[in-house]
Amino acid sequence: MSQTLYQVLGVAPTAPLADIKQAYKQLALRYHPDRHGGSRLYEDQFKAVAAAYEVLSDAGRRAHYDHQLHLARLRGEEAKRAQTYRPQNQHVYGVPMPPPEPLRTRRPASSAERHYVRHQANVRFTRRDWILAISILVGLVLLGFGIKLVMDQVAASSNYRDGLKAYTQRQWGSAHGFFSETLHFKPEHVGAWRRRAEIEQLVYHNYAQASIDYTAALHLTRKRRDAAQLLYRIGQCQAGLKQHRPALNSFSRALLLDSTLSAAWLARGEIRLFEQRLYLSAASDLSAGLRQRTAHYAPSAKWLTYRGLAYFKAGQYPSAQADYQQVLLLNPRSGQIYFLLGRLAQQQGRKTDACEFFRRGARLGYLPAEDARRRSTCGS
Repeated sequence: MSQTLYQVLGVAPTAPLADIKQAYKQLALRYHPDRHGGSRLYEDQFKAVAAAYEVLSDAGRRAHYDHQLHLARLRGEEAKRAQTYRPQNQHVYGVPMPPPEPLRTRRPASSAERHYVRHQANVRFTRRDWILAISILVGLVLLGFGIKLVMDQVAASSNYRDGLKAYTQRQWGSAHGFFSETLHFKPEHVGAWRRRAEIEQLVYHNYAQASIDYTAALHLTRKRRDAAQLLYRIGQCQAGLKQHRPALNSFSRALLLDSTLSAAWLARGEIRLFEQRLYLSAASDLSAGLRQRTAHYAPSAKWLTYRGLAYFKAGQYPSAQADYQQVLLLNPRSGQIYFLLGRLAQQQGRKTDACEFFRRGARLGYLPAEDARRRSTCGS
């Protein structure tokens, strides 16, 4: 048989790597062609030593070589056994063969003779592996976020539809709960903020919370007309909280965004009339609001009365009388209007007319008119 690589290096099959390296260094120095004048024989031996070291110095290649060597040894032993075995009845030249001797086999090698190669997993993450792992992680996070976003959108839409249904059926508690759930899943839902604020303002009269909800909707609104409506609602809540100056500011901001918002004109005029006592400014705001309002609605007795009162306080009696007369046409049985007409007649020095107006107001059950008639020494 030809030499094994271990025999070429002169080491045992169980020799550690350090012994293999040492043997290679010694043999490489011994067979180096330069030391033997370029002899071809030593050159071949040098190459054989280098080839043997190249295989045995690498753990993976050495293990593979040991396995192949083991298989070759087994094949050799099998062939040897096949040659030595003969059937007992086989004759050679008519003479029976003697019985075969028992097959001699070597005892199993001890643990000291066995050569085990421990393969250590050399796991190193390359840059490409890190990029791939991070990409997968980011993809999973984005996928989860996308699924949550879609589910939140679906839940918000469903709760808002249920809230609108309850709102139209005047089920205020259910509607408030549905709108709150909508905002839990979608905090930027303008409609839910606004509808919940309307319930807080108009049903529960919780003006502070309603103002907070309207303000949240305002921050999310981009259309000027919608923003003007929200500012008007905020002003109403502030007026309900007796915060007249902030309410006036809210109404003014609403009118800057939408000058056709009649409700803001009228609300600002009301504050200027009763709280600030700016009667001419109040009359101007009420006039603007009435002009805008009459384009879509019938004349309002309430706002005509307020404007007449503003004219009266400002000393513009003819204008006040015109408004009061118009209210009287809309509501002929208003004892309050007869009382106001009586006060106006008193200021103009028309005592007889004043007494007649007070008498009519008292006849309609308006107590201040009866009191004014008595104090004015009007006859019965």
